[in-house]
Amino acid sequence: MTLSPARVPSARTSGVRRLTATLYGYAFLDDFVLLYPVYALLFSDSGLSIWQISSLFALWSITGIVLEVPSGAWADAVSRRLLLWLGPLLTAAGFALWVIVPSFWAFALGFVLWGVRGALGSGALEALVYDELDRLGAADRYARVIGRAQAFGMVAVMAAMGLAGPVLDFGGYPAVGAASVLVCLLTSVAATRFPEHREAVAHEKHRVSTLTTLRAGLVEARRDRSVRGALLLVPAVGAIWGALDEYTPLLVRDTGVAEQTVPYLLLVIWVGPAIGSLLTGVGERLSTAGLGVVLAGSAFALAVGTLMGTPVGIGLVAVAFGGFQLVNVLADARLQDRIEAARRATLTSVASMGTEMATVAVFGAYALIGASYAHGVAFALFAVPYLVTALVLTRRGRKGA
Repeated sequence: MTLSPARVPSARTSGVRRLTATLYGYAFLDDFVLLYPVYALLFSDSGLSIWQISSLFALWSITGIVLEVPSGAWADAVSRRLLLWLGPLLTAAGFALWVIVPSFWAFALGFVLWGVRGALGSGALEALVYDELDRLGAADRYARVIGRAQAFGMVAVMAAMGLAGPVLDFGGYPAVGAASVLVCLLTSVAATRFPEHREAVAHEKHRVSTLTTLRAGLVEARRDRSVRGALLLVPAVGAIWGALDEYTPLLVRDTGVAEQTVPYLLLVIWVGPAIGSLLTGVGERLSTAGLGVVLAGSAFALAVGTLMGTPVGIGLVAVAFGGFQLVNVLADARLQDRIEAARRATLTSVASMGTEMATVAVFGAYALIGASYAHGVAFALFAVPYLVTALVLTRRGRKGA
């Protein structure tokens, strides 16, 4: 029987809806972890020194850097869905260790498991979503879909911030930990609902090794200038504000507000990236020079807002973070458009590894700057690299035109 033309778009729409519904649920659950806003308190209350806590953060980042690209190549050689449901189980085990046997080595093992989980999901998720949309003839929706997914994740973070306090008061760290483990398990279940049609095609007909996939992906990046440029843009945009976010509580406290007001101003900051994610549909129309303008405006808002040293200035920081998030999602979308499906997760992981390495560098630079200057000054100085990137994008856009 021949399908009528009216049923073809219906099947496509149904497929897109299933994919996006699964993605949005997965994104929300993945970030709805009540331990996120309080794990630093857990470490401190367990007797860890500042040096020990900093070493845990470093271990977390190093784990991601070491495994990022190999895991991306693995995702191109095996089922991406497999990695997406396996990863949250590792995080659940780590969180359970934290609250059952709270100690430095338990925290360290938990961060290693968390780092492995991050590496498994990074690259695999973007590649799966893009390829499934492409199969459905909807690859042009990728930026909007990923942007909305990240907005769901940010809403989940804000919800976790609001709930962590009451749950902590009710049952202490064990209750917060139990809730976090449960959410990780639900995230794993949600991941099993992802459609993945490349599994039967790519793995039965093209039995390639992870090493072969990795080598081919890096050759593509070296050969194609547009791919190389997109790979550099992702960490150039995402690393700095991603690292600065860890210091926003200190920045907010320096405005002179009461301690109990700090979480509410942090929620204001998170509204910015959430809105930026939702604006990706409009942002897709921006040229390369347009991205540079958005980046420059965001850098200016960051510098002015942080130097003001007032709660009103925090609103400008939210605007800046929203602009950075918008450009970050669009940079990822342009990268996906430039790479081949067979090596999509590999090259996406290369970009993620670049982001992790740059983030570690920002942490080091911030430690040096923060030792001599106020947090507002440190934040403002990090607007300078964004202005440089904006200038490069604007000039490239003009040459392209």
